[in-house]
Amino acid sequence: MRVCGVELKSNFAIVSVLEFENDDIVDYIDLKIKKITLEDDEDCNSVKEFLNQFNQFLEGNKISKVFVKKRSKKGAFSGGAISFKMEGVIQLNSICNIELLSAQTISSYEKKNNIEYPSKLTKYQKQSYLTALASF
Repeated sequence: MRVCGVELKSNFAIVSVLEFENDDIVDYIDLKIKKITLEDDEDCNSVKEFLNQFNQFLEGNKISKVFVKKRSKKGAFSGGAISFKMEGVIQLNSICNIELLSAQTISSYEKKNNIEYPSKLTKYQKQSYLTALASF
């Protein structure tokens, strides 16, 4: 089963894909697409294009489930309006189920486990990778 971890930052959906078999990680899948951009959140066609690109990414890479790192709704680390819009659009995809994971869940997983990051993982993908890992 392939799962996709997503971190929403600014107008980007940063993605990392992992292959699991019987709840064990088999491999990090190094894909050409590492982020999907919402060009103009105020333009209806741009929002639809973002959804289409995300759906094509899911279909093309045979993703079974998506895990999105939740952003706080209030406080110093609260998410921006665009990232909440992107989260809603991602949840509307027709390809697979979406689950939201809290930053606390991801942080707790990271502290309890010795994480070895794949050499091909870019620095900005770290949180999306951890989100996918913490899902199991």
